Amino acid sequence: MSSPLEQLSAGALGWLGGNLDFFDPFSANVRSSPLGRTKAALELALLCHCADRLAEPPQALGEAGALVRKLWQDPDLPRLFAEVPKYTSGYGLIYAALAPDAIDDAQVRTALAGLDPAFLSPRGKSPYQRVEIRHYADKAGVRHTIEPYAELLPHSPLVAFRAAGPEEAPPGDGAPLTLPQAYAVTHTAFYLGDFGRTSPGLDGDALTHARDLVDRLLRHSVEHDLWDLAAELVLTQFVLGSEPLDTPSGAAAVECLVRAQRPDGAFPGRSAGEAGPSAPGGEFFRTAYHTTLVTALMALIVASPRPS
Repeated sequence: MSSPLEQLSAGALGWLGGNLDFFDPFSANVRSSPLGRTKAALELALLCHCADRLAEPPQALGEAGALVRKLWQDPDLPRLFAEVPKYTSGYGLIYAALAPDAIDDAQVRTALAGLDPAFLSPRGKSPYQRVEIRHYADKAGVRHTIEPYAELLPHSPLVAFRAAGPEEAPPGDGAPLTLPQAYAVTHTAFYLGDFGRTSPGLDGDALTHARDLVDRLLRHSVEHDLWDLAAELVLTQFVLGSEPLDTPSGAAAVECLVRAQRPDGAFPGRSAGEAGPSAPGGEFFRTAYHTTLVTALMALIVASPRPS
């Protein structure tokens, strides 16, 4: 009998593999904006990048990896970034950082040459933004002037954010943090710990604070069926050195995700509040793909041995 994590990853990977056409920004079936098309392709590349580093990469991602290799050698993909000026440099950097091995990297080099130098400096950017840029710039081998992680850590969301206390008026539905703040916490952990590959550099009181904050966020996510955030927080627990299934909040989150997963392996939205009746083709894909992909990523990494 498969474990809950194996069930989640098998179902999610099966659905993703059956919908690869919608990840191809040049497919005739894709009618979303340039932002939506490029974002889906980059997220698929992230899943393949992280899965390829596992001790036993899943065979179910073979066709997805082939699509990513094809897209990363297509000059039209980086041209799409220019159609979204707000994200041109950011997406170009991520594109370069996630380039598969053993491909013709001519398009990657062109994308790197087009990066705005100001984007690679700390000026005008929050600590969270600087952590993100440093992560991808280091991975892509790009020169930058962002401070070392040790200098950014004390000001990063993992350490600087404080959950609303009992005497405070909590945001929204009583959440410890707002949703954007909660996602900044998870993504900061991913970048600092390279999605579970390295230590995020926290210890002592800072580590205790981060783990407690994530635990509180996770319990709230389970209570309110925030599936996407729950999956990210379980992975964050792993990055912070915990074994999620050995924690009450992590185990409850995995059970919540197992209940929410459809028989076809998809998650019909980021939360129960967003889930609606299945729509045909691309409309349902746009609603379902992100949470389904994040859950697959979490389940694959958490179920695998930690790198030695």
